[in-house]
Amino acid sequence: MMLEALTGTGSPNYAAGVVTVVAILVVLYKKFSLSGRKGIPLPPGPPACWFWSNALPAVNIAYALTNLVREYGPVVSFRQGSQVIIVIGSMEAAADIMEKEGGSLVDRPRSIAAGEILSNGMSLTMARSGERFRRLRKAVHSHLQPKAVETYQDMQRENAMSFILDMLNDPTSHQKHAQRYATSVVLRVTYGKSAPTASADPELVRIRRVVEHFQVAVCPGAYLVDRVPLLRYLPGYGKQLYEWHHEELELFRHQLRRVESEVVRGTLFDKRTSIIHILLYRDQDNAGPSLTKALLENTEEHQLSTDEMSYLTGSLFGAGSDTTAIGITATVMAAACHPLAQAKVHEELDMVIGPDRTPIFNDSSSLPQLHAFLLEALRWRPIVRIGFPHRATKDILWQGYCIPKGATVYGCHWTLSRDPIVFPDPEIFNPQRWLDSEGRLKNNNMKFITYGFGRRVCPGLHLANHSLYIALAFLLWSFRIVQRPDAPIDTHAFSDVVTPHAAPFKIDVIPRVEVAKLRAMMTDRCTD
Repeated sequence: MMLEALTGTGSPNYAAGVVTVVAILVVLYKKFSLSGRKGIPLPPGPPACWFWSNALPAVNIAYALTNLVREYGPVVSFRQGSQVIIVIGSMEAAADIMEKEGGSLVDRPRSIAAGEILSNGMSLTMARSGERFRRLRKAVHSHLQPKAVETYQDMQRENAMSFILDMLNDPTSHQKHAQRYATSVVLRVTYGKSAPTASADPELVRIRRVVEHFQVAVCPGAYLVDRVPLLRYLPGYGKQLYEWHHEELELFRHQLRRVESEVVRGTLFDKRTSIIHILLYRDQDNAGPSLTKALLENTEEHQLSTDEMSYLTGSLFGAGSDTTAIGITATVMAAACHPLAQAKVHEELDMVIGPDRTPIFNDSSSLPQLHAFLLEALRWRPIVRIGFPHRATKDILWQGYCIPKGATVYGCHWTLSRDPIVFPDPEIFNPQRWLDSEGRLKNNNMKFITYGFGRRVCPGLHLANHSLYIALAFLLWSFRIVQRPDAPIDTHAFSDVVTPHAAPFKIDVIPRVEVAKLRAMMTDRCTD
């Protein structure tokens, strides 16, 4: 009785309070529980840990998501507060949702750290759908479509030869050589210039730093401001992100200004053709074909501001050089760890090309084993692990479940690449899974999306495919890549970021052509 008197538990006010609390809990449960629209449930997911929240894993995300897909099914739901997160983990579901419903998944979820503070909304990778995204996408499309990128094949082949020379001179630094090759190709495409030869060059250091900053900012859950937007207005919050933004913007502006000055000099050259002017400017006019030059020459058509052009070319350059280098390193690791698969490619290269000439792009259709090896390497160790987030702009129904409007949707590349229905024994490296009974590349449901989904597919995929093909063709034509007995390769040692880099590993490269002859062939840019 005394307790009731002190707490009021015997009074009508207490009863009303209990009812109010229960009502609030019911409302919160309905808001945060894993239920979809109009009674249609969300896909299954792990149970809530606290306040109806079952957030994404914080570490080893790709591996953790793969295990959750195996437990709960091909489409898994998570909840962070009121935010629904959907992870797609099977090829069938990816085709049905990410591709067929691609028009409803063009948008990106709001990203304050990577999208707004770091890039001020100008990064094509993180841009929200809308008028700016359409302008950026349209501007880059014409320059990177299949026919357009064919004009860069000679340049890619020359850089592949330089890659082989680098491997001959210093095979221990193969990962740095892959990075320099990728950087040189993309630097030429975006800015019309080649990469410096020294990996410690200040410009390359700045470029790598920009890529590393993006990797940090885009990692799910890295910054609390993405869940609590008001934090960005807290004095001093995000100081590092703002510093990174100014650093990369200045780098991108510098590259744009350099190309702009070369275009101006080129215009003067066209208008003044005196011998004195030709002698004065012929060594300075280096504005070869490039995305930046095309944008500067068509500013009225594309309607992009100076900073939008700077970011468009800069972010494409950073992403393109990084992902291509990762892909090449994956093929090197695969070759070293799977000598029998590598030997099949060697056999094909010997039959199609032989020892007296080097690979060319016209060989591509005659090298199904090489393409199968490349596809399998990119499946075995995907360039992107969890993928970039999409945002549903309408409810999407799939097999009795609802992906609600506003949900964040990931197509997890690592998990998709381990779909046992499409890729039996997924942990086994088997390039033959990509070939039919007659040894031709399959063109069926084994399609695997390395470069993203739907209308957010990477615009540089054709260029990247050419870079990967010619680099691998030269690499395996030139060398047998061997794992060292005293330094076994840890094939799971990768950084835990969106586009992970392999930890340093050692290999031996054994030339398949006499060294002096190989060096001469790589030096002769006219070799065919």
